Amino acid sequence: MDEYLDILDELGNPTGKTALKSEVHKKGYYHNTAHIWFYTETGKVLFQKRGDTKETFPNFWDVSVAGHVMAGETIINAAIREVDEEIGIIIKAPQLHKIDIRKSINIHPNGITDCEFQNVYLCKLYLALNKLNKQDEEIDSLCLLSLEEFEYFTKHRNKDFKLVPADYSYYTFVIDKIINVL
Repeated sequence: MDEYLDILDELGNPTGKTALKSEVHKKGYYHNTAHIWFYTETGKVLFQKRGDTKETFPNFWDVSVAGHVMAGETIINAAIREVDEEIGIIIKAPQLHKIDIRKSINIHPNGITDCEFQNVYLCKLYLALNKLNKQDEEIDSLCLLSLEEFEYFTKHRNKDFKLVPADYSYYTFVIDKIINVL
């Protein structure tokens, strides 16, 4: 869907301008996204496998829930909306624990220049995996990995579990933050 996004400057400040997501990605404008990492009380982390029709990183395993912040929308509201859309659960703002804002630039072979300020949250998952309702248009499947498995796949770039090739220090940071809240 081609929604309007707020354009940010290179420091993450609002410029007061908006553009369609397609233009934002074509021209490499900075914009906000929300990343929500769900974890269980037993130290498992929820991952989504991106659908094969995704424009970037199709069929790669990724953050539990992520999405763009629409123009005029708060980051918290975007996070809550994305959780509902992607895995079908309703959460409240106090359940989200913000752990970082990460500047990320990815230039893709298909012409997308994705310049994001990723607003990263942790959220405890209280439901069983089979109680989640994944968004079939965007997500191929969901899985839970132990922190040890997550760490292994991060360190070894395992071909059997293809993580989105982000800055791998991001994954290590998330692992450490989840360990700290358990």
